[in-house]
Amino acid sequence: MNHFNSTHGMSSSSTYISWREMKKRVNNPNYKYFFRYGGRGIKICPRWNSFDLFLEDMGERPDGMTLERKDNNGNYEKDNCRWGSRKEQARNTRRNVILTVNGQKKCVSEWAEITKISAQTLIDRFYYGWSHERIVSTLPIKRAKKTT
Repeated sequence: MNHFNSTHGMSSSSTYISWREMKKRVNNPNYKYFFRYGGRGIKICPRWNSFDLFLEDMGERPDGMTLERKDNNGNYEKDNCRWGSRKEQARNTRRNVILTVNGQKKCVSEWAEITKISAQTLIDRFYYGWSHERIVSTLPIKRAKKTT
């Protein structure tokens, strides 16, 4: 009998699988994306070496959610993790451009939804060196359509 898995009876649950995958990303140099996690110094708090304590801190994984670090440069620990949707995860990556306007930090896709300005326009403005305030507050110029 495998006593490790029998203690909590959750070895096939989505919560356990998330915990196991987190450990693989951080601790297994053979994991194909290790360089994005353990390979760049991301760690797991010692408390979370125990699945039972991870479960106590995070609760069961809600359907459709994944384990997310609030600060992508921070470690896996209670104060830096939450269960997030795939959309939230996609908005919380290192490759996203984050704009801060009036104390609100949001990625470009969020600002695009709010302002109705295309994400590409916002990104272009960012790389042109515009201030964050100007990026999201300047309405695009409507160009006249060519007629033939």
